Amino acid sequence: MALSLRHEFGSSKVPLRITPTFWCLKILTTAMGEATSDFFVHRFDPRIAVVCAAVVFAVVLWWQLRSPTYNTVLYWLAVVMVSVFGTMCADVVHVEFGVPYAVSGIAFALVLAVTFWLWFRTEGTLSIHSIVSTRRELFYWLTVTVAFALGTAVGDFTAFVAKLGFFGSGLLFTGLIILPAIGFWLGRMNSVLMFWIAYVLTRPLGASYADWMGKPTLVGGLGWGAGNVALSLSGIIVVSVGVLALVEARQDRALHP
Repeated sequence: MALSLRHEFGSSKVPLRITPTFWCLKILTTAMGEATSDFFVHRFDPRIAVVCAAVVFAVVLWWQLRSPTYNTVLYWLAVVMVSVFGTMCADVVHVEFGVPYAVSGIAFALVLAVTFWLWFRTEGTLSIHSIVSTRRELFYWLTVTVAFALGTAVGDFTAFVAKLGFFGSGLLFTGLIILPAIGFWLGRMNSVLMFWIAYVLTRPLGASYADWMGKPTLVGGLGWGAGNVALSLSGIIVVSVGVLALVEARQDRALHP
């Protein structure tokens, strides 16, 4: 059955509570996506890997779009697949087509800016608390996917081109991601703007630390292997999402006995 872009939900299809748990899970998924992408892209034909990831991503996203309400497990499964697919897109642009990180970063930034502009022009808001229709949810997932690709290119740029290395890049983005929080809590700056700045920064932050753990020691990593890092982070994510689902279900029962 086809989706109607004008279909409205009873409540937002994304988390309403933006807590430290949300940000921790977001960073974990970005790190896991980076390690998973590295594992598949460098061990199999990158184009086949991207196509396979795109198919799984499309199935999961369709499942998410068809869900009538917010579902904790389904939402974070979609985020994981966005992380893997978005990272692969950015990696293939560089590895297969030889596009410099600076060029791909600028290109993805322009695409993200256009996406934000179209979203705001169409819906009048960029708040994630207003994801109450299929059209808004499509804008949301498009934005998230492009943000992942942008963050991947930026993280690779600081690590390789700016020569900060993986750990140095991680420290850089750790410092940068604190700024939106300071801007919101102390400067009372626009909460929607601060959210999206932090959201974009989680991508290079998580990816930098994942690369540091997984890359060989010859290139500045710890040499744990992308596959091992991906499996370890996947386990942590599964347990964390499971606990979060139980907690949120209990909270919903308390609010709607």
